Amino acid sequence: MNPLELVRARPGAPFTVTFDGREIEALPGQTVAAALWSAGIMSWRDTRRESRPRGVFCGIGVCFDCLVTVDGRPNQRACLTPAAPGTDIRTQEGTGHDD
Repeated sequence: MNPLELVRARPGAPFTVTFDGREIEALPGQTVAAALWSAGIMSWRDTRRESRPRGVFCGIGVCFDCLVTVDGRPNQRACLTPAAPGTDIRTQEGTGHDD
């Protein structure tokens, strides 16, 4: 049984977002991180020094492990950013700026 069934959730119709050009499905109310997790994507940023993969760590916006570029805006916390139809999500490269 999946979590939606356990709580008898009835989310609205799914919509499409893109991650690095790949279309993935998201549900109303999901954050970018939740949509990525649901699509089986567990990391979307590498550390600057050692290039270690990062995704969600704290899940509440305290740390900066889940940074992504959303609709051209770098350094967005995936765990706090709502997914919306047509959202363009990109892997965070370095600081997210032209260094």
